[in-house]
Amino acid sequence: MKRFRRHGQESHRDRIKQELYGFNKTVEHGFPHQPSALVFSPSLQLLAIGTRSGAIKLYGAPGVEFMGLHDENAAVTQVHFLPQQVDLVTLLDDNSLHMWTLRAHQGVSELLEIGRFTLTGPPGAPPSVTRVTAVLTHSSGDLLFLGTEGGHVFVVEVPGFRELEESNISLENVTNSLPEDYGGRRSLEHVESLQENPVNPRQVLIGYGRGIMVIWDLERQSAIKHIPATQQLESVWWTEDGDHVLSSHSDGSYCRWMVAGEGTQSEQEKSEVPYGHFPCKAISKIIQLPTEQGPPFLFLSGGMPRASYGDRHCISVIHSKTHVALDFTSRIIDFFVIRDGPDYTGDPSALVVLVEEELVVIDLQTEGWPVIQTPYLVPLHCSAITCSHHVSAIPLKLWEKVLSAGALQNTHYSKKPWPITGGQNLSPDAPQRDLLLTGHEDGTVRFWDASGVCLYPMYKLSTAGVFLTDAEPNDNMNQCTEGEWPPFRKVGCFDPYSDDPRLGVQKIHLCKYSGYLTVAGTAGQILVLELNDEAAEQTVEATVADLLQGQEGFRWKGHTRLEVKEEPVMFPPGFQPFALVQCQPPAVVTALTLHSDWKLVTFGTSHGFGLYDYQQKSNVLVRCTLNPSDQLAMEGPLSRVKSIKKSLRQSFRRIRRSRVSLRKHHVNNAAKVQEANARLEAELAEMELAPVQRKIAARSSDDSFTGLVRMLYFADTFLSDSSHHTPSLWAGTNGGSVFAYQLRLPPVERRAEDPVTAHPAKEIQLMHRAPVVGIVVLDGLGSPLPEPLEVAHDLARSADMQGCHQLLVISEEQFKVFTLPKVSAKMKLKLTAIDGSRVRRVGVAWFGSSRSEDYGESGLTVLTNQGDLHVVSLPGVKLQVQYPCIRREDVSGIASCVFTKHGQGFYLISPSEFERFSLSARCVVEPRSLVEVPSQTPSTTLPRAQPDGPSVEHRYTPTSSARRVMEHALLNDESE
Repeated sequence: MKRFRRHGQESHRDRIKQELYGFNKTVEHGFPHQPSALVFSPSLQLLAIGTRSGAIKLYGAPGVEFMGLHDENAAVTQVHFLPQQVDLVTLLDDNSLHMWTLRAHQGVSELLEIGRFTLTGPPGAPPSVTRVTAVLTHSSGDLLFLGTEGGHVFVVEVPGFRELEESNISLENVTNSLPEDYGGRRSLEHVESLQENPVNPRQVLIGYGRGIMVIWDLERQSAIKHIPATQQLESVWWTEDGDHVLSSHSDGSYCRWMVAGEGTQSEQEKSEVPYGHFPCKAISKIIQLPTEQGPPFLFLSGGMPRASYGDRHCISVIHSKTHVALDFTSRIIDFFVIRDGPDYTGDPSALVVLVEEELVVIDLQTEGWPVIQTPYLVPLHCSAITCSHHVSAIPLKLWEKVLSAGALQNTHYSKKPWPITGGQNLSPDAPQRDLLLTGHEDGTVRFWDASGVCLYPMYKLSTAGVFLTDAEPNDNMNQCTEGEWPPFRKVGCFDPYSDDPRLGVQKIHLCKYSGYLTVAGTAGQILVLELNDEAAEQTVEATVADLLQGQEGFRWKGHTRLEVKEEPVMFPPGFQPFALVQCQPPAVVTALTLHSDWKLVTFGTSHGFGLYDYQQKSNVLVRCTLNPSDQLAMEGPLSRVKSIKKSLRQSFRRIRRSRVSLRKHHVNNAAKVQEANARLEAELAEMELAPVQRKIAARSSDDSFTGLVRMLYFADTFLSDSSHHTPSLWAGTNGGSVFAYQLRLPPVERRAEDPVTAHPAKEIQLMHRAPVVGIVVLDGLGSPLPEPLEVAHDLARSADMQGCHQLLVISEEQFKVFTLPKVSAKMKLKLTAIDGSRVRRVGVAWFGSSRSEDYGESGLTVLTNQGDLHVVSLPGVKLQVQYPCIRREDVSGIASCVFTKHGQGFYLISPSEFERFSLSARCVVEPRSLVEVPSQTPSTTLPRAQPDGPSVEHRYTPTSSARRVMEHALLNDESE
């Protein structure tokens, strides 16, 4: 009977777990890492980007996103949409072609790979024969033309990837069609470009690397015209009237050729080097588009003077008398132009440029050609991300103020709406307003709307204005004056260079109820800021916090502190600093917490922690936690760079000394080597223990950085006795120490005059000295204490002060519960004893039931050094679920993880992308989009030619997703 009851309880608990927890990686925010290919479908209004890691990402209207990943670990070199269809083809650098489709399933589109294909030449043929260099998706919608390194063009029928051997265009046939004075004298090289005649789909232009271009008639299977360019070919554009071809070349020139009319040889109408007379770089791409009234638009990528501006990444836009060289801060991958009109054949409206680090969209219909702000694909890493902070459920008043301040920063953007509008966003409206704050290397804090699928930029705060930095005055080298040539105009926001590395933001804490923000940096600076609707000119005075407390024998070897500007500074509307604390030594701030109800900020470094009253602008408490052996704590992160030459010299001296000593003491060393080997074998034998048998090894107090402060926490709880609760401050260190201070706050009416005082109350030393990464106080009902001002805003119930409070201390290796105020151990959970894991990140979350709106549980969200996610119940401290999330080798991804209050989280999968995940069965933010097949269907049909030209074997393999689609279709057919 007892066994049955226990089984029933377990099955009931399992059902509750299913209602509360569920792991999903939901969406990737930011800009794709290492993009390698770009394409746009005018009929679908979708943008596709391929990456060097094999990912393919599609974007339409804001919120419409799809992602696929090739099984092969190969870069995507080209992406092509099939005209008027929801299919696209990718070419990888392993020479494989892949077919993808957007298939609707239960009212939502999914991106599926439905086939793959590889050209395989005849036995003994060199790989160049079938190495694909150019792809043309024919307007018929069912043909692919594949130009190769060997100069051949293969014709493949899609979606089945069936090669039409009779339609192939061999290099030999093309060579034979050329005039005798050209053919045979030199190789045509690879196929550089394939272009379809816009007015006659039976004609295809084949452009060869050597420069010559041939117009091939698909019906007659012969060349009808050749274009005798002599420079190395880079790209080709066929004007939409079909009369002219533009070619761009490796010497920075472009040519215009007349191809209409009779005759087999085209005449060159124009040849120009836009930035000549000196040698220029290649023009890698050329586009010319007409306008209804006026001259056409000409777009050129590259072509800069090699000696003077060869390092610039430019796209030149020429229209009438306007000529601008758009200057980007990273390498150009590709670009396209969006056009007006229902059939997308009107005037050019927007230039979309994909560069290596961002996507830039230029409004071509507004004077000055301003940039259109992107609602997605925003470069999170404009300056390198150094920290993150998430705030859930932002009050509307604060939200609107942040939006308003951000709008004042964006006046230089175009007012035009986002021009890419494909698909329907079916995701439900976000239930709450969420903010993600990212700190950056250049001293900025960026505010992002993290409520939904799109991570949208709202506001940017810069802290650099408070300080005198190492930056030189801006000499505007990148902005050319009027009349200067080339006419550069800097565009894009990616700027990886920091004026002063000491400005880097390390910790952020925002109180969503009061609007107070605190930001801490690399050089021990802590700024306290408040939100102001109007610009204000003010001086920010620094209060020094001496964390060494006069201890002798320590000398700081790191960077110097930042000097504060003495004169008043004009701060724009938004968050404005009004108080500054400067730690001495100026080490990196490692912990930071704000209590806006008590008007206190606490901060910690590798030397100790302090408490600051930002209402009275004075220090309340400074405590040194430095261990006498912590010499490394006196070296800043920048000091080792300065001494690298000295280190190298010492290394070479040691090598020379070791060589001499080896000759002198060979016999003695042999005995030492044997002893060392014995020690090593013993260590290895200990390491080979199974993870379950692994013990928590006690750490020495002599370990470096034991005094580093990892955790700071405010709580209103019982410290002195069980009948009086008081404000308190808790600090946890790298050496397993926990310090508790009792705080005495003056009455509200005397708060501005009387000082806040702090008195030592408790001190805990964890037996194994593992670093403390989390501290939580649980009230009488076992719930975590509410946030400051949360109860005052009726967003949480008051903490229960009747029952016994408990202190939960989370170290890297275990969760330990103590009773308060006696601080006696009650229970613990050893994480290390389970699988050798160590806690790297921890947060408190509320998990709501997916079936009942009224039920939910509090829990700890935990990320380990193995990359696993755990949920630990509160107050019982029992492991509930475990999911693998991040590769254990991805140390930076694990270090960047930040949890939300509702069971979600973010971590960096690259310097420019956040992966969003959810541990909650109720709170899931993921794209739900529908893309429908365009109503217009291609009507062009091409005759099949007789067998001729080279033949190759081909290999077509349906993918697993394609097989599922086929099986689903067969089942439907059988049921019908």
